[in-house]
Amino acid sequence: MSSESPTTKAERLRIPGTIWALGFVSLFMDLSSELVHSLLPVFLVTTLGASALTVGVIEGIAESTAMLVKIFSGAISDFMGRRKGLLLLQKQ
Repeated sequence: MSSESPTTKAERLRIPGTIWALGFVSLFMDLSSELVHSLLPVFLVTTLGASALTVGVIEGIAESTAMLVKIFSGAISDFMGRRKGLLLLQKQ
């Protein structure tokens, strides 16, 4: 039999409050970015009068820019051997 008391085991499995806070912040940031990303084409078409072609071009440029940045930042990271600086630069 184990000599550990149930409270010790429960205390060890308890998630700290800071982890909960970071989880909720991450959830709400992701939720807000998804809402903006899905409503932006509607705003462009209804308010600004953009055509579907214009919205497609804007989306294509945004996606290709994100892909290129990921590729080049990965290559630069491998070349430099230091990833923390590039990660912090990318998140800003």
